[in-house]
Amino acid sequence: MSVITCKDVTKHYRSKKALNNLSFTIEGEKITGIIGRNGAGKTTILKILAGFLEATSGEVKIFDEKPFNNIMVSANSIYIDDQMTLPSSLTLAEILKTASNFYENWNTALADGLFNYFSLDPSQYHCNLSKGMKSTFNMILGLSSRCQLTIFDEPTTGMDAAVRKDFYRALLKDYIAYPRTILLSSHHLDEVEDLLEDVLLMKDGQLHLHIPISELKEYATSVKGKRTILEKWIRNKEVIHRSDLGAETTYAVVKNNSAVLLQLDNARHEGLDISPVNSSDLCVYLTSDTKGGIDDVFS
Repeated sequence: MSVITCKDVTKHYRSKKALNNLSFTIEGEKITGIIGRNGAGKTTILKILAGFLEATSGEVKIFDEKPFNNIMVSANSIYIDDQMTLPSSLTLAEILKTASNFYENWNTALADGLFNYFSLDPSQYHCNLSKGMKSTFNMILGLSSRCQLTIFDEPTTGMDAAVRKDFYRALLKDYIAYPRTILLSSHHLDEVEDLLEDVLLMKDGQLHLHIPISELKEYATSVKGKRTILEKWIRNKEVIHRSDLGAETTYAVVKNNSAVLLQLDNARHEGLDISPVNSSDLCVYLTSDTKGGIDDVFS
């Protein structure tokens, strides 16, 4: 069953088009990474899915209903980001208590356990927390709600590396215990890729890729070596990225297909270095407007 359906979704902010005929579906009980550069439209589509914004055109369905201004969708979904504003008159303990009365699947034991683990003060106010501690508290809200649709938009902003690792581990353990649809937007793809089942890669408000993470890891191959040999070898292949590493050496990333894979041994015999491309770098290359790197500016 599709929890999320988007068809030809467009969103305008005055003259700027943040989303441009974006279409995709997401099945239930999956963790999907929403990946893309700043300005790709990630936050816009996530806020539309959460019902915070209304699309300019196109069709959006969450649980087969339009999410905007929909109490059923609101009761069964939660949107977490680093810009959350929570009541300044309520302490952290009171916010958790209020949330427990709203979300049907709220897990008090999980909320209390995480709250104590991260040494939060129940009498503290959300507005007085540091950026990192705000993100930590917001994460507790998102996990403990156990909503059928849980959206984390850059949830680790301000967290140090140790807290990020704890968050990812807590997310995975609770997802295994209570499967639901989780969307996770992050700039740290290298940190979250082991959590993800699918990746939705966006560029310029459009869908660039929507594939299982296993396919993304096998999507391309990097080739490095003497420029004259490499240029000949990559001819007639789909080059995703290319940059010069000196006077005689070139680095390229090519999309895998059956023909490329059959020619890798030949490339090695010709003296080229062949290696896989990590998912984070690949997403950067795929969403770049140029084939080269920053060093080419100084060539």
